[in-house]
Amino acid sequence: MSILQNDFDLTDKLTFHVPAKTRFFIEVHTDDELRSAISVAKQKKLEILILGGGSNMLFHRDFHGLVIQVSILGMDVISDDGRNVTVVVGAGEVWHDFVLYSLDQNWGGIENLSLIPGCVGASPMQNIGAYGVEIENVLEWVEAVEIKTGELRRFSKEDCELGYRESIFKSREKGNWVLVRVAFNLDRESKLNVSYGALQAELSNIDENKRTHIDVSDAVIRIRKSKLPDPAVLGNAGSFFKNPIISSIDFNELRLSNPDIPHYPQPNGNIKLAAGWLIDKAGWKGHDRGTHGVHELQALVLVNKGGASGQEVWSLAKEIMESVEEKYGVLLHPEVNQIGL
Repeated sequence: MSILQNDFDLTDKLTFHVPAKTRFFIEVHTDDELRSAISVAKQKKLEILILGGGSNMLFHRDFHGLVIQVSILGMDVISDDGRNVTVVVGAGEVWHDFVLYSLDQNWGGIENLSLIPGCVGASPMQNIGAYGVEIENVLEWVEAVEIKTGELRRFSKEDCELGYRESIFKSREKGNWVLVRVAFNLDRESKLNVSYGALQAELSNIDENKRTHIDVSDAVIRIRKSKLPDPAVLGNAGSFFKNPIISSIDFNELRLSNPDIPHYPQPNGNIKLAAGWLIDKAGWKGHDRGTHGVHELQALVLVNKGGASGQEVWSLAKEIMESVEEKYGVLLHPEVNQIGL
């Protein structure tokens, strides 16, 4: 049974560890508990905020509505032909736990997404990705409860309108649905994706013909641990900014004065740039403001060293965006959701 709590301190549920409270808080474990929580919000005329792992949020101030933490669990195989498997996972499952479980079952396809913080429910919403793999590559469908009606709907991968760190749930249907389950298509014989240079280097001591999905996962974990701070030790939300995508015309002009700029051609002809490289070259890597700053090993990561407010972190983020735009003419966009801005 879910218990409605008043004046709830969210700080420990947020990986940024900035101080934040909510007027009401409830944790739900089933679809029916979720519907009941939504009904409470309607009765009290409260704004609703859905919380998963708290890894992709920066609170600028306290929230005066109802925060619903979705803790719907479960990992259930619904089809298996001996090679390909479809598994349905509760939105509240920790993403990395699901990756490790999949590897234990010899299911391939998401090993490159190891150690990404957050819960399964956020994976299609953000279309999370790393080292050449995105959720779009393995998603089958999403089930979500409509806040307005309480009805359960299944969205196909096409319905989700996935893009780079985008989905229908972040765009025209934002705030209308609560994701409760996600189905993934995994493959015991999926081809290993080691196209990124860092992965190739990390796996160079293993013969190409002997590498496994677990080898790739282990390599990704080592790389991420070497560059990214543990949120339990140093408050952060992972990559704070999206990698910007610009036209080939703009890129060719930019490359004239920056011939060594990392770039990744996209299927539509546009060019993806490395936001971390731009921030680093603009002089922000390791920037220290006492309570907060930019991580010394990864310029994409803003950190709360203790005592920083969300507004202070956001002020730093804005200065970084202005600096990069002034130096390179490239506009950065935050990947982290801003709450109360």
